[in-house]
Amino acid sequence: MASKSDTASMTLYDAMMRLDGWSKPFTITSGDYYIHECGSVYLLVIDQIHIRADNIDILFKKQTGLSVNDVLILSRHVSRSNTPAMTLHAIGIPGILPYGKEGISGGKNGLLVPPSKYFASLFRRMNTLARKEKLDVDFDLTLETTHHGPILTTPTLYIEIGSTEDEWGREDIADCWAEVISDVLVMFGSKSAYFNPDLDVMIGFGGGHYAPRHKAVILNSDINVGHIIANYSLIFEQNNESENPSGPWSECIQSAVDSTRISFPQSKIFAHLDRKSFKGWQRSAIIQKLGNLGVEVRRAKQISQRE
Repeated sequence: MASKSDTASMTLYDAMMRLDGWSKPFTITSGDYYIHECGSVYLLVIDQIHIRADNIDILFKKQTGLSVNDVLILSRHVSRSNTPAMTLHAIGIPGILPYGKEGISGGKNGLLVPPSKYFASLFRRMNTLARKEKLDVDFDLTLETTHHGPILTTPTLYIEIGSTEDEWGREDIADCWAEVISDVLVMFGSKSAYFNPDLDVMIGFGGGHYAPRHKAVILNSDINVGHIIANYSLIFEQNNESENPSGPWSECIQSAVDSTRISFPQSKIFAHLDRKSFKGWQRSAIIQKLGNLGVEVRRAKQISQRE
């Protein structure tokens, strides 16, 4: 899905449209959409900004009669440092009170959208292809922790170009993303060489917004990925070694696990912690909570490394 209210979104939309195989446009109340000849990929362009497009997945299904199993939202990325970046992330607003309050950038506090099952595959393929094209010389190839709206029920991922107008219009970056998407979604082949639904699924907890330790594990392992939750979303209100520290951290972990299980109902889900970002008592509480949820905690060296 692309938004006419977002320059980078339309740059990415144009790159997707440069791929062969699209139908003529169909017009519905939500916007215009195209069907790819592969039969399983649709491209929707809407007028409103995407972070406010709550329930657009449900509306699209009702208005077209087409089934939708996954949503990739094409978007700009903004950062305080203005660093050029290719990035992607799951969405929702984990761990922020008061629950139910509308977020500054869409969504609602405490509500997580199921993460796209293609998260890790898109990230690894993007890194490989962007490095091959030497885009990493000027662009940070990264991912982000779960944040912002809209509110959807379908597994979703944001695909982004950042971080200023100079980058939002870069066709070479958009073309790279379009090739990554077409490869992983198998728009021009019979079987994906990049996505394996049978892999174990990692949920990341802790670290900063760009999650460097989780990022390294994903790049060096054959795993799928669910939510990645930043340290700032795991809020402990009680700053001591109580056996049951208070705060919304516990509900945040519960939501991240529940939401990821919606996307991967048949898969083995485990957690990876950025251990240095937590105090010992916080780490112990998190591990105990995950254990109660039946989620194993693995260290990086325990996660199967890629050959």
